[in-house]
Amino acid sequence: MRNLGLVQITLLCFLFVYFRTDSFVSCLNSEGLALLSLLEHFDKVPLEVASTWKKNTSETTPCGNWFGVSCGSSGNVEMLDLPASGVSGQLGSKIGELKSLVILDLSNNSLSGVLPSSLRNCTSLEFLDLSNNDFSGDVPDIFGSLKNLKNLYLDRNNLRGLIPPSVGQLVKLVALSLTRNDLSGTIPESIGNCSKLKYLALNGNKLNGSLPVSLNLLENLGDLFVNNNSLGGRLHFGSSNCKKLVNLDLSYNGFQGGVPPEIGNCSSLRSLAIINCNLTGTIPSSLGMLNKVLSIDLSDNHLSGSIPQELGNCSRLETLKLNNNQLQGQIPHALGKLKKLQNLELFVNKLSGEIPISIWKIQSLTQVLVYNNTLTGELPVEVTQLKHLKNLTLFNNSFYGEIPMSLGMNQSLEEVDLLGNRFTGEIPPYLCHGQKLRIFVLGSNQLHGTIPASIRQCKTLERVRLEENKLTVTGEIPTALGDLINLERLNISNNKLTGSLSVLQRLKFLGQVDVSHNQFKGPIPANLISNSSTFSGNPDLCIQPPYSASAITRNELKSCKGQAKLSTWKIALIAAGSFISVLALLFALVLVFRCCKRGAKKEDANNVLAEEEGISLLLNKVLAVTDNLDDKYIIGRGAHGVVYRASLGSGEEYAVKKLNFAEHVRANQNMKREIETIGLVRHRNLIRLERFWMRKEDGLMLYQYMPNGSLHDVLHRRNQGEAILDWSARFNIALGIAHGLAYLHHDCHPPIIHRDIKPENILMDLDMEPHIGDFGLSRILDDSTVSTATVTGTTGYIAPENAYKTVRSKESDVYSYGVVLLELVTGKRAVDRSFPEDTNIVSWVRSVLSSYEDDDDTAGPIVDPTLVDELLDTKLREQAIQVTDLALRCTDKRPENRPSMRDVVKLLTDLKDFVRSTSGSDQ
Repeated sequence: MRNLGLVQITLLCFLFVYFRTDSFVSCLNSEGLALLSLLEHFDKVPLEVASTWKKNTSETTPCGNWFGVSCGSSGNVEMLDLPASGVSGQLGSKIGELKSLVILDLSNNSLSGVLPSSLRNCTSLEFLDLSNNDFSGDVPDIFGSLKNLKNLYLDRNNLRGLIPPSVGQLVKLVALSLTRNDLSGTIPESIGNCSKLKYLALNGNKLNGSLPVSLNLLENLGDLFVNNNSLGGRLHFGSSNCKKLVNLDLSYNGFQGGVPPEIGNCSSLRSLAIINCNLTGTIPSSLGMLNKVLSIDLSDNHLSGSIPQELGNCSRLETLKLNNNQLQGQIPHALGKLKKLQNLELFVNKLSGEIPISIWKIQSLTQVLVYNNTLTGELPVEVTQLKHLKNLTLFNNSFYGEIPMSLGMNQSLEEVDLLGNRFTGEIPPYLCHGQKLRIFVLGSNQLHGTIPASIRQCKTLERVRLEENKLTVTGEIPTALGDLINLERLNISNNKLTGSLSVLQRLKFLGQVDVSHNQFKGPIPANLISNSSTFSGNPDLCIQPPYSASAITRNELKSCKGQAKLSTWKIALIAAGSFISVLALLFALVLVFRCCKRGAKKEDANNVLAEEEGISLLLNKVLAVTDNLDDKYIIGRGAHGVVYRASLGSGEEYAVKKLNFAEHVRANQNMKREIETIGLVRHRNLIRLERFWMRKEDGLMLYQYMPNGSLHDVLHRRNQGEAILDWSARFNIALGIAHGLAYLHHDCHPPIIHRDIKPENILMDLDMEPHIGDFGLSRILDDSTVSTATVTGTTGYIAPENAYKTVRSKESDVYSYGVVLLELVTGKRAVDRSFPEDTNIVSWVRSVLSSYEDDDDTAGPIVDPTLVDELLDTKLREQAIQVTDLALRCTDKRPENRPSMRDVVKLLTDLKDFVRSTSGSDQ
C-alpha cells in the first residue's frame, strides 16, 4: 500500500508538470489563435508578419508587437491593417472570430479564393477594404449583420453574381465601391436606403436592368459611377435631392430615351459624362442651370436638334464634348460667354452656318475640333490671337477664304487639320513658329504658291498632307522638307511639283509616302520604296538598281538608265540561279498538285466556314460605323495590318485590325497564326481577341479598344500638358508586361514565343495597365522545329543571336523585354535620334555606364530627366537601379545568361515589396 501511494504521487506530479507546460504553450487567447489560423492560409507574407505573428509564452494577446494588428482599450483586436504588403493565399474563415474588428484593410495584395461568409460575425466593422486582389465567387450575403459598416471597398477583384439586396441595410454606409469585377444582374433598389451614402462606384461590371429610381433618395450622394456596364431602360435621375452630387458618369451603357432634364437640379455638379449610351432626343436646356459644372460630355450618342443656347450660362465650363451625334443648326452665339472654355469638340454632327466670332475670342481655348459637319465661313484673324490653341481640326467642312497669314505666330500649335475645305491663298509661313507642330494637313483645298521654307522649324512634324492643291515648286522639293527628322507620313500628291525626291532620303522614319500625279523625275530614294508608298503619275521617276521594289512599284515605274553592265561571272551566276529556281518551281508545282487533290474536300469545308463567319451582323455593324474602314478611323499601323477604331454604341468600343491579302502575300498566314495563338490565351496583361472574320481580300480581327494607345504613345509621344509618366507607373507597367510574358513562356503548353515585343505592341487601358498585343510573329514552340530561316522582329529589339536567323527561343523575348525596360528607365527610344550613328539603346547605356565613376548607381547617368525629382526618394532610386541592372541582364549578349521571365516577375515583385515594406517602416 505504501508503494502504491508513491506511484500515485509520482503520476500526479507528472500530470501537473504536463498541464503546466501545456498551459504555457497555449496561453495565447482566441483572437491570437485566430490570427495564426489566418497565417496558415497565407502563401506569402511580409517578413514583419512572419517574425512577429508567433506563439509566444510571454504574451497572451496579439496586442503587443504583432505587425499590422492593433487593439482597443478593451484588449480586443480592432484593426488588421496589411494593405499592399505582398500577402498572397486565401482569407480563412477564422477571420469571423475577430468579432471586435473595426478596420480590416487587406487591399492591394494577391489574395484569392472566395470571400468568407464568416465576415458576418465581425459586427463591429466600420471599414472593410479588400480591393485590388484576386478574390472570386459571389459576394456573400452578409451585409444584414454589418450594421456599423461605413466604408466598403471590394473593387478590382474577380467577383461575380449579384449585388446582394441586403446592401440596403447598411444604413451607416458612406462609401461603396464594387468597380471592375464581373458582377451581373440589377442594381438593387434597396440601395436607396443607404441615406448617408456619399460615394457609389459600380462601374466596369456587367450589370443590367434600369438605373434604380431609389438613387434619387440619396441626398448626400457626391459621386456616382455606373459607367461601362450593360444598363438599359429610360433614365430617371435627378431630383431636388441631388444638390450635393459632384461627379456623375453613366457612360457606356445602353439606355433608352434622352438626357433627363432633371439633372439640371444637381446644382453642385462639376463633371457630367453620358458617353456612348444610345441616347436620343434633344439636349435639355435645363443643363444651363449647372453653373458649377466644369465638363459636359454627351458624345457618341444619337442626340438631335440644336445645341441649346442655355449652355452659355455654364460659366465655369472648361470642356464641352457633343461630338458624334446628329445635332443640327448653328452653333449658338451664347457659347461665346464661356470664358473658361478650353476644349470644344463638336465633330461628326450636322451643324451648319458659321462659327460665331465670339467663340474665336475665348482666350482659354486649347482645342477646337469641329470636323465632319457642314460649317462654312472664313477663318477670322481672331484665331491667331488664341495663345493657348494647340489643336485646330476643321476638316471636311465648307470653310473658304484665305487662311490668316499670322496663324501660329502667337501660338504653340500641335495639330492643324483643314483638309477638305475651300481655303485659298498661300500656306501661312508661321505655322511652325512654336516648333511643336506634329500634324500639318491642308490637303484637298485650293491653295497655291510654294511650300514655305519655314517648315524646317517643324522638327516635331510627324504627318504632312498637302495633296490636291495647286502648289508649285521650281526645281527640287524645298530642302527644308529634308530637315523633318520625325516625319512618318507625307502626302503631296496631285499638285504641280517638279524636281527630284533626293531630299527625302534623309528621313529615316518616313514610312508612308504619296507623291503621285506630279512632275517629279529621277531615281526614287531607297528608303521610300515600299508597299505603302505611291509614285504613279510621275513618268520620269525610275528605280535605281540594286534596290528591290514591290511588284506594284515595278509595274508602275521603269528602271533608271545608265546602269553598269554586268560582268561575265555575274551573268553566269544569274543563269545558274535561274536554272535552279526553275527546277525548284517544277518540283513545287508537282507537290502542290498532289496536296490540292488530296485536300480538296477539306478546303471546301474550310471555305464554307470562312464565308459563314464573314456574313455577320457584327461585321456589318463594324463596317457601317467606320464607313467601310475609311482612313479617318485609322488609329495605328503595324507590320501586320492597319488598325481602325469602331464605336458600336452601348459601351462597345473596339479596335479592328485589317490584314490586306492583296498587298502582303503572307497576310493570310499571319492572320491564322494570330488567331490560333490569341484564341488560346487568357490573361489580364494580354490582349483578348473578341471576334475575327476571313474575307476574300483581307482578314479582320476585333479587339477591345485601349483608350490610352500604346506604351510607345504614352512614353514617347506625350502631348503638351499631359501628365508625365512617373516612376511608379513605369514600374507597374514593367511588372505587368513581365506577368504577361511569363504566362506565355511558362503557363502555356506548349510555350508561346511572342517574337516582337516592343512598346508599339503593348497597349494601355484606361488605368494604364499594360496589355501585350500583336501576336503576328508569335508561334507555338514546336520541338520538331528549332528555327526559321527569316529574320523577324523590329530593329533595336532583335536579340544579337537573331541578327541573321530567328531562333525560336524564350531568351529572344527576354532580350526585347530588356530593351523595353531601358526605354522605361531612360525615356529614350530603342533607336533614338540622340544616339551616335549605328548605336542602339543597349550599346548606348553600356557605353555611358562604362565611363561613369559610381558603379553602384547604374540609373543616375541614364535616367529620364523627368524622373529626377521623384527618384530623390532613396527607396525609389534603389528600385530604379535594380530595374536597370535587370535590363542589362536581360540584354546580355549570351542568351544563356539572361533570366527567365518567371525570374523577372519574382525579382520585380520583390522590388515592389521592398518599397512597400520600407515605406511602412518609415511610417
